[in-house]
Amino acid sequence: MKFKFHILTGFVAISLLSGCSKNPVTGKKEIIFMSKEKEIALGAESHPGIVATMGIYDDKNLQSFINEKGKAMANVSHRPELPYQFFIVDSPVVNAFAVPGGYVYFTRGIMAHFNNEAEFAGVLGHEIGHITARHSARQQTSQIFGQVGLLAGMVLSETVRGMAEQTQQALGLLLLSYSREHETESDKIGVEYSSKIGYDAKEMADFFGTLKKISEKSGQTIPTFQSTHPDPGDRKNKVEKLAKQYQTEHPGKYNVNRDAYLRKIDGIIYGADPKQGFVENNVFYHPSLRFQLPVPSGWQYENSPAQFQMAPKGGKSMMIFTLAPGNSLEEAAQAVVKNYNLQVSENEKTTINGNQAIVMISTQVAQTQTGQPAAATQNSIQVATWLIQYGSNIYAIHGVAAAANFAGSVNQFKSVAQGFKSVNDPNIINRQPDRVKIRTVQRDGSLKDALRDNSQSDKQMDELAIINGMSLSDKVTKGMLIKTLSK
Repeated sequence: MKFKFHILTGFVAISLLSGCSKNPVTGKKEIIFMSKEKEIALGAESHPGIVATMGIYDDKNLQSFINEKGKAMANVSHRPELPYQFFIVDSPVVNAFAVPGGYVYFTRGIMAHFNNEAEFAGVLGHEIGHITARHSARQQTSQIFGQVGLLAGMVLSETVRGMAEQTQQALGLLLLSYSREHETESDKIGVEYSSKIGYDAKEMADFFGTLKKISEKSGQTIPTFQSTHPDPGDRKNKVEKLAKQYQTEHPGKYNVNRDAYLRKIDGIIYGADPKQGFVENNVFYHPSLRFQLPVPSGWQYENSPAQFQMAPKGGKSMMIFTLAPGNSLEEAAQAVVKNYNLQVSENEKTTINGNQAIVMISTQVAQTQTGQPAAATQNSIQVATWLIQYGSNIYAIHGVAAAANFAGSVNQFKSVAQGFKSVNDPNIINRQPDRVKIRTVQRDGSLKDALRDNSQSDKQMDELAIINGMSLSDKVTKGMLIKTLSK
């Protein structure tokens, strides 16, 4: 299940002042509200939520590669004592990110877009740089001085916080944007770290050219570490200058390793993986679990291993589909009421397309500062819940809105829930993802010629040029490796 839109969620502020300390990278003294021990603890606490949100991509050889390079870079970093860990998460979005304490994540989407080991190493150094320069801690401190934490999104925040605390904490970290100063500093650190383990940092500069093309291509998601930060074209020029300067000051052999990297990603899934669920013709299908659910026309949606969410563009309501706890419908109902702090006004048993179900209408009970339940108001959150027994699982469908908007939304919620049913269409169940396939160029010519020689469709040409880090008119030679896409 993969994301298509974002809801800002709460991020818990750190309350203990660790005093004035020296930054490991800059050497400057600074006030930090987060101790090293707290950084490590926060990373460890956040990891399960990140995994629940995105999932881990299963490729042992590629995982071994990022572990090897990550450990080598950690050893030459400014903070080699941290317990670094490196992961490939199962997301098609072109992104890499780090959380405090040494946790570094690459999406399979960005791994598919790298065209050599040096590009990967540059971004790896950039992300480790965020950790060694304590950017999360510094950003956290500045937020505490001005505003405690990130604001939650609109009226839905209380419900979302109640429904996915771990996932929210992870998303809070993912949405924690760094300043332009921090990004520029991490670019410089990335040049230093990748060069120290023997890679040509000029390739990191070239990857910013790929990012610029992605951002310019309509309908593509801009990488998180690019958004709200310096223009990737400007960063490309600056990183190229930094790389040349470093190599002038430290003469030596700096590797690129293009062919070796391309062979490592041969077969990597590209784009959405249908087995994790996909939307087609206003229906959400989950081939592995063999169910389908209608998606109202015009609604936006996001999909993760933990849940499927969708909402109209106005943002006055939303629906959440997820697994429910418990071994029976009754146990699931009790757990939902307890976990989400609900006060139930309606509760009945029913069937939905032959599946046993329980329907509940509830109000989420807010707490006063004294710990007592607050009185319901027009701003209170109301929830319509359908618990459905399907196969060996119990699924929960929650329709959520403020009390003032609930009556106008409940029929839409009901229509969606009653559309839950099994799927048996082999075309849906057996849908295969696109994969990157590495091919050898058979003759001298242009990239476009080589792609056509490998039966790539004209409608994919622009995208294929981007993932190859080239232009369609660029020259290729016989024996050269290129990326193609196929099932």
